[in-house]
Amino acid sequence: MFTDSHCHLTYPELARHLPEVRAAMAQAGVTRALCICTTLEEFADVHALALEYDNFWATVGVHPDNEGVQEPTLAGLLERAALPRVVGIGETGLDYYQMDERKGGRSVADMEWQRERFRIHIRAARKCGKPLVIHTRNASDDTLAILREEGEDGSAGAAGGVFHCFTETAQVARAALDRGFYISFSGILTFKSAQYLREVAAFVPLERMLIETDSPYLAPVPYRGKTNSPSYVPFVARQIAELRQMRAEEVGEATSRNFDALFKVQ
Repeated sequence: MFTDSHCHLTYPELARHLPEVRAAMAQAGVTRALCICTTLEEFADVHALALEYDNFWATVGVHPDNEGVQEPTLAGLLERAALPRVVGIGETGLDYYQMDERKGGRSVADMEWQRERFRIHIRAARKCGKPLVIHTRNASDDTLAILREEGEDGSAGAAGGVFHCFTETAQVARAALDRGFYISFSGILTFKSAQYLREVAAFVPLERMLIETDSPYLAPVPYRGKTNSPSYVPFVARQIAELRQMRAEEVGEATSRNFDALFKVQ
């Protein structure tokens, strides 16, 4: 009934408890999950989950904030994207959050390596016809500009994809929707401080929406501050259902259909 469109089950907080995680998913009615790759070094483990379990799928990509890891190449991404049960390219995008504090005082101009990495992922997605899983934080203008420059404008031949764990403004959401992208909401939507984001969620058409946990991070209320798990994605659905005066199960069914359509899974 519910699909977690973005989780990190190879991270140790979840990987060492995978049988319990899967049992909790079944209990909560979470029937499927997309396992997200953030480095090429972890890809084999992410892919192994998708091969072992018929309700898991995988992506391939290098997170924009990861340094000191194997850099993606177009050929390398395409090779991995062609493997069974790999349905998306990413997690990719741009992350300028607290850049000065965490990046030794570098400026936006110094982040060209992130932008070039993002372009490689976009080109791979367009080449293989699989959607992008986009992470953007404090970088929405550059994210949208690069997508436009690389032909991701909703026209024929565009890969499309999803802006995951969306925390941006309605204006950014509208621009993403205009380019053919889906918007995915996480447990942040349940936080008391996230009224602005609930307003965005009320604006985004249900037929262009996904739900996710981004686990093991960002557990929703009432589990905020604890380890997140795919079994908690119904709490995101319930928040959306409350905004739209409908049942959480209806949100689960709609977002699961959207997941099927975007990632071309059955």
